[in-house]
Amino acid sequence: MTVMSDTAETGAGRTIISVDAMGGDRGPATVVAGISRSAKKNPNIGFILHGPKPQLEKLVARKKNLAGRVEIRDAEGVVTMDDKPSQVIRTGKSTSMWSAIESVRNGDADVCVSCGNTGALMMLSVVRLRKLPGVNRPAIAVLWPSRSAQGFNIMLDVGADIRADEHDLMQYALMGASYARNGMGLKRPRIGLLNVGTEEHKGRAELKAAHELITENAEAAKFEFVGFVEGGDIPKDVADVIVTDGFTGNIALKTGEGTASLIGSLLKEAFKFSPLSRLAAILAYTSLRRLNKRIDPRRVNGGVFLGLNGTVVKSHGSSDATGVAAAVKLAFKLSQSGFSEKLAARVASAVQVQQDTSTHGEKNG
Repeated sequence: MTVMSDTAETGAGRTIISVDAMGGDRGPATVVAGISRSAKKNPNIGFILHGPKPQLEKLVARKKNLAGRVEIRDAEGVVTMDDKPSQVIRTGKSTSMWSAIESVRNGDADVCVSCGNTGALMMLSVVRLRKLPGVNRPAIAVLWPSRSAQGFNIMLDVGADIRADEHDLMQYALMGASYARNGMGLKRPRIGLLNVGTEEHKGRAELKAAHELITENAEAAKFEFVGFVEGGDIPKDVADVIVTDGFTGNIALKTGEGTASLIGSLLKEAFKFSPLSRLAAILAYTSLRRLNKRIDPRRVNGGVFLGLNGTVVKSHGSSDATGVAAAVKLAFKLSQSGFSEKLAARVASAVQVQQDTSTHGEKNG
């Protein structure tokens, strides 16, 4: 996408990202500050910003980095964190979230970024963008700090749907592998299936069935299946992609974020305990900054909705400017890689293989 309506200078030769300015807890000023940071670092991004036009015009005018880089589309309605997804579907056409997704649907933008209500964003994305042919349940994939060479592992699903049978988990493996290739440059990603143990006899029936399905399709899909992995393996260098259902994934994600926050708080308390510990904090300042940067969830902010006819990046609702900029950076990278088209081709290929296998089995049965 290189052409933008109304503002030729804004879109010329640039990747266009559609941004919901009103979804975050911190308000549109933070979102504008975030895209301003992105614009400063990357001259190849243009933006379509959605929200109340008079308010956004004032905010954008204060950021010199955004001059000639933003088209504002007026949308007076706001989807709040308390709004029910079904209610948004019925009455949300005037909202900034709806408008942001519509820009991707109409081909005006490559990717949508929103800090808004996750349930509403997912349902709107499914309704307006539609699922890829062959996809039963879309998934949300996130980056998890890890000991792997790339510094992060991918985990999905983390909350798009609390249920997943063996076929859904197989599709998550395919989509996660595609994300790893196009978002992280891994030619042959390692896939792990999250379970309560690594032994093949452990876990629910759908996990055992998924283990068989993923094993059968790993070679054709060009990824390495490492088998079952446990919760402690999520941040390790065991698998590049961790596959699980949305219920388990969301609990793991929130637990990880809470633990990272607790560690940060405990470290601050420990270094303030005595004059000697304060001195130690000064001496360790560089190392502590490196640690903070490494585990800072803002810098890996952005859950990607997989399995749709278009790419949507969900930023944390409490994101500050750094978090919004990180989500925009991820959206740009995925757009540049042609991720949406490659994912669609991968899923279509897998569906055809499964159909061929099923037909072959029926003929031989």
